[in-house]
Amino acid sequence: MLAASGIAFAPAAMAQGGGAPQPTAVWGTGSQRFSLATGSPGELGLLQALAERFTAANDAQMAWFFAGSGAAMDHLRARRVDMILAHAPPAERRAVADGWATGRVLFGSNEFWVLGPEEDPAGIRGMEALAAFRRMAETKARFVSRGDNSGTHQKERQLWAEAGVEPDPAQLIVTRDFMTASMRRANAEGAYFLTDSSTFIAERANMPRLRVLVRGGAVLLNPYHTLFLAEPTPATPIARRFGEFLLSDAAQAMLRDFGRDRFGEPMYNDRAATAAVWRE
Repeated sequence: MLAASGIAFAPAAMAQGGGAPQPTAVWGTGSQRFSLATGSPGELGLLQALAERFTAANDAQMAWFFAGSGAAMDHLRARRVDMILAHAPPAERRAVADGWATGRVLFGSNEFWVLGPEEDPAGIRGMEALAAFRRMAETKARFVSRGDNSGTHQKERQLWAEAGVEPDPAQLIVTRDFMTASMRRANAEGAYFLTDSSTFIAERANMPRLRVLVRGGAVLLNPYHTLFLAEPTPATPIARRFGEFLLSDAAQAMLRDFGRDRFGEPMYNDRAATAAVWRE
């Protein structure tokens, strides 16, 4: 998979011989090493920008594991990482309620957008999100599904359910792959696709067949939260310090502006803008 920076990223790789997974990237050279799992914020470069600023000021080193929210939560529960940045609120709330996770704090967001071909065969352009999902089910429009239990896949399932419909399996193109690769599949096949806004902003020039057809409203907000283990790891203190840094004025300014210089618009919303819309 290619990040917006052009760097090739892959999911956290298993060590030779089937041992513990190896980090996708490591930033900083400090003595306090901690590990973090997340998906798109790492793939799109936001995490690197935040990590480099934090590690330089805190004698720290961050190891990033590339994983969607479902896999990231698996990494956390297995104590393979010290914290995660997740965007799967129902699963996050369950983890806290079940007692194995803690420190769930909102720090920012992006949005979900429904993409589709310019010709829009299902006729969903400009519709409200749940109405659009009902229309796609009724017309059996081809829809690319991540199918990987990522935060985006969980949101897709939620939207079908809240729309009161079940998609026909024959209309789904299931990739079991990450966001950019799945978006490329939708572009190639002229299918509909649920994306996070940040990835499409970064990849828009590479997706000539896709247009943003449905956007807006609280139901399509995509909030990000921190999450830590209730039973701390040795590196939890420095990981929690990074969590505190995410709420700082400096980090929040980075969220508000990230991507503007490259794409002419920011890729994320800060905590205040998110909290004005997001309600648990």
